[in-house]
Amino acid sequence: MKFSAKEDIEAPAEQVFDSLSDFAKFERAAMRRGAEVARVDRLAEPGVGLTWSLRFPVRGKMRRIVCELERFERPEAMNFTGESTGFNLWLTLNLMALSRGRTRLTVVFEIKPRTLTARLTMQSIRLNKASYARRFEARVQKYASEMELRHIGQRMP
Repeated sequence: MKFSAKEDIEAPAEQVFDSLSDFAKFERAAMRRGAEVARVDRLAEPGVGLTWSLRFPVRGKMRRIVCELERFERPEAMNFTGESTGFNLWLTLNLMALSRGRTRLTVVFEIKPRTLTARLTMQSIRLNKASYARRFEARVQKYASEMELRHIGQRMP
């Protein structure tokens, strides 16, 4: 199953990429929401090979995902892959500079089941796909709006 969203952001592509690659900020946000986040790699700088082990509650059970950064091309794209006991996940972030101060962010999230139990779970998600797609698009839009506000705040004296 695939979810995608596009947002135009009033900020330069480099700044949008820097915000998206602030992994420490995302780690802290996940921990505030009850997730356990641990970096598995030993890389000092962001780049291909960054790996996280994530544990978080879903429907009353703790789930575990190992996520790895597979593509890191500044300021155009980042690709992540994730693997859990029942699913394979892919997250793609693409940036296109529309002008010096405007960037189009395209986010694609894909999830594929690997087990029978996961396939059954996906069936229930498919029944509500429109609702999940709206929530996904709303989260991308909210993040883009927050990024624009930060950019405007940095430009103002």
